[in-house]
Amino acid sequence: MEKRRILIVDSNEELRTLLSRVLGEFGHDVVATGNREEALEREDLEDFDLVISDLTDNAEGGVQIISQLKRKSLLVPVVVSSDQTQPAGVIKAFKMGAANYVRRPYDHDELRDIVEKTLSYKLRFVDDVKVLPFVHEKIEFELPSDLSLMNGVLHYLHERVVQLGLINPDRSNVFIALDEAFVNAVKHGNRQDPHKIVRITADLSAKEARFTVEDEGAGFDLNQIPDPRDPENLFKTSGRGVLLIYNIMDEVMYNERGNSVTMIKRPEATLESELIDRLTPDDNSPRRKDD
Repeated sequence: MEKRRILIVDSNEELRTLLSRVLGEFGHDVVATGNREEALEREDLEDFDLVISDLTDNAEGGVQIISQLKRKSLLVPVVVSSDQTQPAGVIKAFKMGAANYVRRPYDHDELRDIVEKTLSYKLRFVDDVKVLPFVHEKIEFELPSDLSLMNGVLHYLHERVVQLGLINPDRSNVFIALDEAFVNAVKHGNRQDPHKIVRITADLSAKEARFTVEDEGAGFDLNQIPDPRDPENLFKTSGRGVLLIYNIMDEVMYNERGNSVTMIKRPEATLESELIDRLTPDDNSPRRKDD
């Protein structure tokens, strides 16, 4: 993993020390503090590649960090850490643009995986919006059931979505949901059978990103997993990927068989998205007679 600069903001000294040590062992340059205000006043805040913040007792800690970074227009992804007593805070953080969350107590492998994923999505935001309202792009992948292929797919789709102005790469967790859908398709749908295919379709426009992930498995009954709308279920092992998808995306739809999921994400309200919206042709506007 490439060495990155990570800021840890955690009020619990023991957990802060543990997290610093583990991330240091991964090879990162880690700065840790228990003072939230001090962290936000750092003049070098925008130089960090990632912020990991705990949710305080009132569930506002990590959310406050996200809010302040947005207010300062600093494009630094935030991962919140929480135990299972604060599911509502985790969901609120996702709605505000948290890149991911880490469950406490920390699992070494899960922590490494989440940090790697979050850092891999950090690309430069392209803000030239003049031509974007007129673009409609469809991308299709047919892949064998091989988890190692997903990073390349995510990187490609991430570049396309960013260039279309649909998301701000440092404030979006869209690709966490897409990764979870692919993992579910490979592991639970196709049972990691390399002869079975996973199909990923991306329909991209200035108004929304629509992703469909379909496997060749038998499907599943959505009613058999914990209710994704109940915050308490975020910390259950069963159905974790589905829960994340529901809490990240604006719309989620499964087909009747249960082997295909469609996920929709719309741009957040920014100056760029407002400009794109004003420039986007009305679908109901009259067409030329020779169209």
